[in-house]
Amino acid sequence: MTCLEVVLSEQPTDEPRTFDDYVRARSVALQKYAFLVTRNTEDARDAVQDALIGLYPRWEQVSASGGVDAYVRRSVVNAAVSRWRKVRRLMPVAEPEDRDAAGSARRLDDAVTDAHVAWQLCDRLPPLQRAAVVLRFFDDLSFAEVGEALGCPEATARSHVHRALARLRSELGEEDR
Repeated sequence: MTCLEVVLSEQPTDEPRTFDDYVRARSVALQKYAFLVTRNTEDARDAVQDALIGLYPRWEQVSASGGVDAYVRRSVVNAAVSRWRKVRRLMPVAEPEDRDAAGSARRLDDAVTDAHVAWQLCDRLPPLQRAAVVLRFFDDLSFAEVGEALGCPEATARSHVHRALARLRSELGEEDR
């Protein structure tokens, strides 16, 4: 093998070369992403674990194509959607208690922020719309990348985001009244 072939066959240094390196480098980001999709810490852990279990036997093929993150994101979304379909109802998620320095719970009215209201509204979105919004605005993906991660055409990804935003605007308007 010539030096040129070796250089061309090497992956960039910022890309993990092995499955273990990938898990070490991306596990925290994947957990955060899964939490945003599922809105539940345990479900997020399960979704990431399922995604990584599915990735392991396909590591060589997926890493060679350069789409490891998209593959794992899609697997996380699939795991979350499968769980939602099994349950067939929305699962309420307890809000964490916000405690001050003395440890006593603050009044909820004092602790409400724009981000809190936004997450409450996102909780009301259907799973695919919520996943599309997270991919588009949290991961800052293009509509084409959102479509790839969700396994749908770009136009469908745009539709999911558009409908989610319309619903969020509508519900936000109703809450302001």
